[in-house]
Amino acid sequence: MNFPKTRPRRLRKNQHIRDIVRQTCLNVNDFMYPIFVTYENQKKPILSMPGIFQLPLEEAKKEAKEVYSLGIKSIILFGIPSKKDELGSCAYDENGIIVKAIREIKDYLPDLVVAADACFCEYTSHGHCGIIDKNGYLLNDETLELLKKEACVYAKAGADIIAPSGMIDGMVSAIRNALDENNFKDTIIMAYSAKYASNFYGPFREAAGSTPAFGDRKSYQMDYANANEALKEIELDIEEGADIIMIKPALSYLDIIKMAKDHYPFMPLAGYSVSGEYSFIKAASQLGWVDEQKIVDEVLTSIKRAGCDIIITYFAKDWVKNNSF
Repeated sequence: MNFPKTRPRRLRKNQHIRDIVRQTCLNVNDFMYPIFVTYENQKKPILSMPGIFQLPLEEAKKEAKEVYSLGIKSIILFGIPSKKDELGSCAYDENGIIVKAIREIKDYLPDLVVAADACFCEYTSHGHCGIIDKNGYLLNDETLELLKKEACVYAKAGADIIAPSGMIDGMVSAIRNALDENNFKDTIIMAYSAKYASNFYGPFREAAGSTPAFGDRKSYQMDYANANEALKEIELDIEEGADIIMIKPALSYLDIIKMAKDHYPFMPLAGYSVSGEYSFIKAASQLGWVDEQKIVDEVLTSIKRAGCDIIITYFAKDWVKNNSF
């Protein structure tokens, strides 16, 4: 392939030509939209995430309706409980906020795919993702017992997908066995398979009220310097029965997404474009430094191009509104 016979610019000559040879195309089916549900009676703005709110249940149902009306097929729910304790008991309370949200949203919009984040950081008084010993260390196997309760409660409420996010060893196997034993064999597990101890989570911690009271989560979330370890974690989750695997965050981990898709092409792959990614773009666009719509399209396209089948993003509604089909 030599110049002048080969001229790559021929295929970039105008927009219509660029469109017909485009290799990666976003569409509405790619997105899952996060919703934060609270016991509070008022809609509360999340200051570090302009346009995102903690929503009372009725407002969350309206939000879900808007999402569905835009053609977005799935949401993922996060709860802000009425109280917190050492064991995060509101996470598996059959009258808890997420259980109510799952039940009412599925009754209201039965065809909307509802995923429920299964963790404890929003629900524990210490802000960690499970049971903590006297030295502040997360107890792995004891936490699995609580995860099993949480998953079954969410499945009973009608969740289509359970999404365990704590990076607890054996969490997928424990949840899969508990679901199967309780006749929830068709409930999907979307595992946060490679969740990194990232500095991009700051705004989410405001949104979910999940900042650790002490220490950090580096003993269970992954070191962001490690790539091959992600493949180990993913393989374990697949062996334990995960139906969908996830990489979190997305934008700084496109290499991990690409590795995951190359090694496990048969697995549906999700990427979570996290709160920090959202807030960076919002802040820069508000200052007039970037064109928000164009940069969002580029970022989300890069996540799909790297290999994601599902993109969890706070920009899902905006993207769909700005693009016609």
